Formats: sequence, C-alpha cells, structure tokens
Amino acid sequence: MRWKLLLIASLAAALVGVGGDALLLYLLTGSASPAGRAGTSAALSLLFPVAAVVFASVFVYRHTARRRKTQAAATAVISLALTLALLFASTFLVVCCQPPPPPAPTPTPRGAV
Repeated sequence: MRWKLLLIASLAAALVGVGGDALLLYLLTGSASPAGRAGTSAALSLLFPVAAVVFASVFVYRHTARRRKTQAAATAVISLALTLALLFASTFLVVCCQPPPPPAPTPTPRGAV
C-alpha cells in the first residue's frame, strides 16, 4: 500500500472539508458557531466534507496500481475519521472560547435618578 499517499490525501480532504464547512456556514449564517446550524444550512454544511472525501478517494484510486478499491476505501475511512475529529475539535473550540454574554441591565425605578 502507498501509505504516504493515503495519509496525505486523507489529511488534505479533512482540512479542505472542515475549512469549506466553516466558510460555508459563515457565509450562510454570519457566524462560524455550530449553534447557527439549522435546517438547510445544516444539510449544506455537509457538502464540502463529503465532496472532499469523495475527491480524495477517487484521487487515490486513480493514482495506485494495485489494490485500488482497498486503498480508496481506506482513504475514505481515514478521511471521515479525521473530518469528524476536526469538526468536533472545532465545535469544542468555538463553544469553549466564546466570551460570556453581557449581563442584563438592571431596571431602575421610575423617579430615581
């Protein structure tokens, strides 16, 4: 097997998939926060990761001579695992590192200055 090709293609697919997902989500909702995912934007956010995994698998299939199907399947599995890991990590970082919301203003009684 061509392990370098599998690992580099899988890593590239994961990075492109997660980066495209974040970019698309930011363009659709104005925020890269995963809390903004609802309905159509959630379905569209899967477009980049799936396309990147398919492209990487086809790339590996076309650039190997032996055991093509096995290497393409291994690339798809590694790419999906890396993509999920990066999505969970980015979700954790975005939610963890957000500043706390400002406190609500306290109402002042009428007549008090």
